[in-house]
Amino acid sequence: MTDKRRILVFGAEGATGREVVRQAVAQGHAVRASEKEFKGALPEGVEAVPADVLHDDLRAVVRGVDAVVSCLGVPNDPRTLLNPPPLYTEGTRRIVEALEAEGVRRLVVISASFVVAPDRGPFLFRTAVVAALSKVLDQMRGMEALLRSSPLDWTAVRPGWLMEAPASGDPWIGPDAIPEDLIRTRTGDLAALLLACAAGDEWLRQTPAIARDEDDLKESSTEVILEMLA
Repeated sequence: MTDKRRILVFGAEGATGREVVRQAVAQGHAVRASEKEFKGALPEGVEAVPADVLHDDLRAVVRGVDAVVSCLGVPNDPRTLLNPPPLYTEGTRRIVEALEAEGVRRLVVISASFVVAPDRGPFLFRTAVVAALSKVLDQMRGMEALLRSSPLDWTAVRPGWLMEAPASGDPWIGPDAIPEDLIRTRTGDLAALLLACAAGDEWLRQTPAIARDEDDLKESSTEVILEMLA
């Protein structure tokens, strides 16, 4: 059983961030949520701290927490993917600097299996979807390099292509990259692993991958491309 901790979630209103917040509250952790601008209601008892990770002073945001989960990410629409904001590189660098200044050591972030395994999935998925992610994946590689050079107790979780769905309770989890025959990761499963790392110090200074065998429709290249264009 893990100890109860004070956990800060950046990107708390994204699909995965919402799940991390929800699961953390359900497990009895004290939760601080941060978002550039809050647009919805948070669960009761969650402390909301608005912050722009690219411009604001983050020391006050991270002060007093035991662990930080970064669910920062960019939309998958083609226009954003062509010129993504530097959330993974500059945003993570500023979070790391704030954590070092405040003496907080534990940081868990979202990366991607495609950083090291762009050959996952069927041909159309590799040539259309993974190729479209090239600039985001370059940022994630830079983020991981930054973490490796830092003194923090970090974990970079590497999911496959995310699908918004509740935790299954039976995802595949292993080191570095998802298996060749899997491409999808549920946001609920990803949130559970992020939280387990933040609350229980699992996978210290490692890059665990997570995915799950879903039905054929959800794993088809056509379905994924339609999700990007939606």
